[in-house]
Amino acid sequence: MRFSIKKENIYTELQLLQGIVEKRNTMPILADILLDANNNRVELIGTDLEVGLRTYIETEVEEAGSGTISGKKLYEIVRSLPEKKQVKFSLINEKMIEISSGASQFKVKCNPKDDYPQVPEARFEKNIILPLDKFKEMINRVYFAITQEQRYYLNGALMILNRDKIELISTDGHRLAYTSSKTENVEIDEEIRRIVSKKTIGELRKFEDEKIKFDMDESNLFFNVKNRTLISRIIEGKFPNYNAVIPTDNNNILTFNREEITNAIRRVSLLSTERSKGIKLKLEKDNIELFSSNPELGEARDQVETEYNGDKFEIGFNSQYILDFLTTIESDNVRFEMKDPNTAVLMTPEESDKIEYKYVLMPMKI
Repeated sequence: MRFSIKKENIYTELQLLQGIVEKRNTMPILADILLDANNNRVELIGTDLEVGLRTYIETEVEEAGSGTISGKKLYEIVRSLPEKKQVKFSLINEKMIEISSGASQFKVKCNPKDDYPQVPEARFEKNIILPLDKFKEMINRVYFAITQEQRYYLNGALMILNRDKIELISTDGHRLAYTSSKTENVEIDEEIRRIVSKKTIGELRKFEDEKIKFDMDESNLFFNVKNRTLISRIIEGKFPNYNAVIPTDNNNILTFNREEITNAIRRVSLLSTERSKGIKLKLEKDNIELFSSNPELGEARDQVETEYNGDKFEIGFNSQYILDFLTTIESDNVRFEMKDPNTAVLMTPEESDKIEYKYVLMPMKI
């Protein structure tokens, strides 16, 4: 293997691969990146066995070949080299790769390609193409409600694809985030429902382009943007019935200025307990009082004006859970639909846009 490549070209791909390669060393080879040079392009592959990334760079290859090298060390070496310089790679033998640029030279241990796990390849024959900017915005609205726990079906977001609509839903058992957007001319024969892992969702946020291609097989989901293909093992399990969770009969309606309620919650939560981050909302006519207390610190109160003529009651929440919703949307005003102190609250942006968004939050005892 022998090839030369511009630093900025390979550095960008190595940055993305840092989020993929395994850092816990459960299998040492998973900390490596596979370099495969052939047919005037170099393919770089990283995987943790659950999520993988295949990316390639077109460049002149003097001698075809392959090998794996520590992803972290390769990234650090390339990052340290001068800008706008060529980086040369040469496979000395099965156990050593030489990396050089100008007077800088590194000899790094490597492993043969055969030791590296097989990473699936997609054909993208289904021709399913989605708008990437819209898809990323939907991801941002559900990402924070994905959990990491033993119930594997909660470790990702449910993605539903139809000919005319994309839906993404996530829940951690305390809250649920639902978002959907209309699409046009998506070539799907029948509805697709798959749970996409949190790591995959997070990596997709880093991609930039107008469109993203989607494909799947029996075990994997594939997402392609330009020269990069993200591979994700399908999470098995039945996602909760999200429609049953979204309230439909909450008659106590509050409308807030998003900035005002966000700032008030941030102030009051300064003296909430570290573990629960709990704050209490006291609902009265055209006025909401916010309250928090901590035996070790003291207490805080604030008020926000709102149009309200519903039932009077007090209700508690995890303040961070509310802020997650408020800081994700751009609407000037937000709508809270409540029923009583023990029933889930429905939060939505007051101004509608091209993406529908519903956020359901369970109250807490304070």
